[in-house]
Amino acid sequence: MEAWKKEQLTAAGVDVHGALERFMGNEALLERMLQRFTGDANYAQLLAAADKRDAEEALRAAHTLKGMTGNLSMTALCSLFTRQVELLRAGDPDGAYAMLPEITLAYERIVGAIGAIGR
Repeated sequence: MEAWKKEQLTAAGVDVHGALERFMGNEALLERMLQRFTGDANYAQLLAAADKRDAEEALRAAHTLKGMTGNLSMTALCSLFTRQVELLRAGDPDGAYAMLPEITLAYERIVGAIGAIGR
């Protein structure tokens, strides 16, 4: 993976070194998985669930995103989803939904970086 791509991803909150360790150094596989992340529907489902105040659906989407971001070493975003899942499980959907602006900022930063390296 070219150095500028690693810099873009790192600046957006991806632990590229950790991700490459998880992918056994396979840079092409990591790039493919990052591209798949941008096409995943769970983030849109999380937003829709929050709009409908459907805590069960929000939990499902947030939990899935927590796992995905953890596997891709998106450390800051994974931490946000981890906190959101904890709030939803604790019966505090309003607290979980209140995290969405911060989550959206981190999510859009990463998706933007992935888009930039894919061009």
